Amino acid sequence: MTEHGARKHVENGRNATGTRMRPFAETIPLEAARALIDGAIRPIARTERVPLGQANGRVLALDVVASADVPPFSRAGMDGYAVRAADTTGASRSTPIVLTWVDKVFTGQVPSMPVGPGQCIEIATGAPMPPGADAVVMVEETQREDDRARQVRVFSLVQPGQHVGRQGADIASGQMVLRSGAPLNASRLGALAALGLSEAEVFAKPRVAILSTGNEIVEPGKPLKPGQIYDINRFTLAAIVEENGGVPVVHRAAADTLNDLSRAVDDCLSEDVLVFSGGSSVGERDLILDVIRAKGELLFHGLAVKPGKPTGFGLISGKPFFGMPGYPTSCLSNGYILLVPALRRIARLPPRLSRTVTGPLGRRIVSAVGRHQFYTVRLVDGVVMPAFKASGDITSMSQADGYIEIPADTDAVDEGTLVEMTLF
Repeated sequence: MTEHGARKHVENGRNATGTRMRPFAETIPLEAARALIDGAIRPIARTERVPLGQANGRVLALDVVASADVPPFSRAGMDGYAVRAADTTGASRSTPIVLTWVDKVFTGQVPSMPVGPGQCIEIATGAPMPPGADAVVMVEETQREDDRARQVRVFSLVQPGQHVGRQGADIASGQMVLRSGAPLNASRLGALAALGLSEAEVFAKPRVAILSTGNEIVEPGKPLKPGQIYDINRFTLAAIVEENGGVPVVHRAAADTLNDLSRAVDDCLSEDVLVFSGGSSVGERDLILDVIRAKGELLFHGLAVKPGKPTGFGLISGKPFFGMPGYPTSCLSNGYILLVPALRRIARLPPRLSRTVTGPLGRRIVSAVGRHQFYTVRLVDGVVMPAFKASGDITSMSQADGYIEIPADTDAVDEGTLVEMTLF
């Protein structure tokens, strides 16, 4: 076919080989896509019990009510002497009060005797308060000649309850400690441990099927044949799934045939979420969207963003299906923009906190009007420098520190403009 003939085929909706191209019927704005996704997904209901040591970052699935006081006994808040506060009335450096030493108690011990009038018991921080004592005098405010001496001079008065950790002061029996839906972190795990719990009932992590499509895709480690490329997207998608509360379940790449893609979808339906990359554009072999339509509901195909226009989303057997672009930068960009918020909601995690830096743009950027652009950048000595190369170049992301957003109605951002950079 001549060059002119090939061009005529493309103009008539066919590619250079004569097979039919299928252009996007329409693209929808980013916020409309987010609304459709948000309306289609549901937080996970499945729960499981995990050891406390493996519960960090998980989401609590049951209310936790204290079954006992924490601490379970009143304890010394300082090293010193357990006393009856009334016995220290009038004590000062010039007029010390003399008490009689009768015993010693360390942490992990139970006092063997009470404190009577005019008496004191030597006590370590955290040790149980002996009966009769209602305060602790700090050792710095006392004097005892030696370990055998039974007389202790007290130089400061104390009030009842002073330097004493009261039983139940931290957590009282019957108190609501944590509610279902609370993300577990170091301090909350500490509260569960304080109650003596060794396990936590948490919501299960959503399992996310990840599959790359395309005849040209080869697993890293194998030799490339002419026309083949290594699979990048399975690794980038798996990483962001793992970082945001999901369990990536990577499947073997599927070929560009309806049978292979249909079988791949069926194999992936045992998971909670399906994420495929490739096969969502407008070429003759971009068949994955046909599979979605046949097996479920396609909610949108074509997004008014750059990069990442050929993105689709639908439901198959009630399970969310993300059809990501095959180009690595487009795929990863929309992974952050669409998949991460959705996955965190499914996993019942709070929204991801954005970290931003403001700085002057180091070079003018031209943008496509009508498409909301996520432009990758890096920070160099406080200056925001463009890092984007092309949608197919993974270094557009790997050599970037974050991105700036360029609204759909903006055709250029001039050098020197102060821009807000969202860090990865």
